[in-house]
Amino acid sequence: MIRVGLARTKPSYQDVRPPFHPGAAFPELESLLGAPDPDAAPNPAYASVRAALAALGLDEERFGSTSWNPLGSLVARGGRVVLKPNFIRHWNPTPGATHESVITHGAVIRALLDYATLAVGPDGSVALAEAPQQDCDWEAVSELAGLPAIAEFYADTLRREFDRIDLRREAVKTADGVIVERRPLRGDPDGYRAVDLGRASFFEGSGLEPSRMRGADYDPRATGAQHDGGRNAYLLSETVLRADLVVNLPKLKTHKKTGVTLALKNLVGINGDKNWLPHHTIGAGGDEFPGAAIADRLRSRAVELARGWLVRGRATRLLRGARRLEWAMRGDEFIRSGNWHGNRTTWRMVCDLNRAFYYSDAERLRLDAAGPVRRVLTVIDGVIAGEGAGPLAPHDYPLGAVLAGLDPIALDLVALRLMGFDWQKVPKVRESMRATEARVTAVREPGDVRVFETPAEHVSPRERALKEIVCERPFLPHPGWAGQIERSQP
Repeated sequence: MIRVGLARTKPSYQDVRPPFHPGAAFPELESLLGAPDPDAAPNPAYASVRAALAALGLDEERFGSTSWNPLGSLVARGGRVVLKPNFIRHWNPTPGATHESVITHGAVIRALLDYATLAVGPDGSVALAEAPQQDCDWEAVSELAGLPAIAEFYADTLRREFDRIDLRREAVKTADGVIVERRPLRGDPDGYRAVDLGRASFFEGSGLEPSRMRGADYDPRATGAQHDGGRNAYLLSETVLRADLVVNLPKLKTHKKTGVTLALKNLVGINGDKNWLPHHTIGAGGDEFPGAAIADRLRSRAVELARGWLVRGRATRLLRGARRLEWAMRGDEFIRSGNWHGNRTTWRMVCDLNRAFYYSDAERLRLDAAGPVRRVLTVIDGVIAGEGAGPLAPHDYPLGAVLAGLDPIALDLVALRLMGFDWQKVPKVRESMRATEARVTAVREPGDVRVFETPAEHVSPRERALKEIVCERPFLPHPGWAGQIERSQP
């Protein structure tokens, strides 16, 4: 049995303010935070994280007592914990939607920070590390998540540091979808490690041509070079790889290239160079767009021609004008750059990243191990989820759910049930379950998963089979996945 904790909660972050204090008298936290403020506003999101950890069965015997320590069995005293949120971008361009469906909420982060600090004790440390999209403003997204206020509270009241690390080596400024400015960043203070899966990559035998793979930036040579001649390498953060425990904190939402984000996809943010990550493959045998429409083929050729100019920083005004003309003529919902269910590149990259991460310890890659060499706690923020044009421009979906688990596939299966999607139509989940070597999951079929669900009105979890988890209203998929990912509803 693989257990997942599911806590139902108020589907709103309304009236929850930084630094996101618990808002209730939780006995296990008094030794860390002191007596609670009787006038503190309730914090349902924080309480739902606590309920999800309890439903997962962490330190089950002591729950409700002053000695309850849910992360104590996952990391030793004096250890190092890294929190990995989803901070992809600091705004949501969809009218009427908010950033709350795009990034992990600060109340969820604060709850895990408190419980991680409780576990490692005064001699341990907890940091947050993330590599957002290149055009994300780190200060802006940090402010949206309330990180400065959390860090100030920790420094002034608890006399503890809360490090926040932008893992990117470069940030960019864009206009009309074109990079117009680049700024070097410090990156990971501990450096990076090139983790090469070699023939153990999900790209092995795929038939996808490395020279036609395209990544997150203009120069395709940097992408293809890492996935050619038996090499399949990823530049991973040493801060993350050296952690004694990583707490993965995804936002529950749809995704244009992989159908959904969730536990597996969130690990894209432990990279130091996103151009090492293949996102789609152009040309014959590729997956850039469906069909063979003349307009799509001409666009693809024009984009490839433009890459040469953009790598050298030329013709940016001309290309910005071309993008505006394209939007005026075709809108923004036509399929391009692998943003559809036929993408055969990105799911392989995601599965590779999980394999590289779960089988790398503080020293090296250990593919010969019988199972994952690191333990990861994943807590999915689905209080306000994202549907439609995720991950960058979703509509808010008030789901009111927080999920916790130690197996990423088990978590993604439960989240997919809540979304009304069919796991067999999500390649990264399906193929991770089918894998015969270097598996990141103990799940071989959905029946292996048991969900311990905590309703909002009480804390005692009810055990359920995965098939008993009900979708109240199916999520709208990304337009490129419409009609291809939904589960047949009873």
